[in-house]
Amino acid sequence: MESNLKMSQSSKVKASVTPLFPAPSSLRASHGAKVSLAEAKAPVKRQFAWHVAPNLFTSFKYAWAGVRYAFMTQRNFRIHSAIAVLAVSLGFFLRVAAVEMGVVTLTCALVMVLELLNTALESVVDLTVGHAYHELAKIAKDCAAGAVLIAAIAAVFVASYILLPPLWALIL
Repeated sequence: MESNLKMSQSSKVKASVTPLFPAPSSLRASHGAKVSLAEAKAPVKRQFAWHVAPNLFTSFKYAWAGVRYAFMTQRNFRIHSAIAVLAVSLGFFLRVAAVEMGVVTLTCALVMVLELLNTALESVVDLTVGHAYHELAKIAKDCAAGAVLIAAIAAVFVASYILLPPLWALIL
């Protein structure tokens, strides 16, 4: 009796949950949902990723479009890019050792990569929640921004450890 009650309650919960992204018609049909004949015969419009980019050049073109989008629309990405160019240029000017330049370059790249991921995550969250406010969306966005902030603070420390001593020696 008790197990029947639990089963009926769990089936009510499962029936009342609506998926965020509807499953393709083939999956809905296999789960007992009603599917129209036209919907069952319609091809799935979403292609697999390896169909979208038929060659390596196209993949690079899409990746560069993402970087270009972030540069054109995200103020912080432009700021991080300018500081990265400044740090690498200063390193070359000060003739910093190759290993140290590698550390500076990788640190700058890490900050920019995290900024790109932050932009992507914010776009997906906005796509999911739309114009509605949701506390979990805020948490996701704030945590992604926090990751960029921590990486940027670490980059400042790395740059100060590597670039300030030779700069200080040059000034004195």
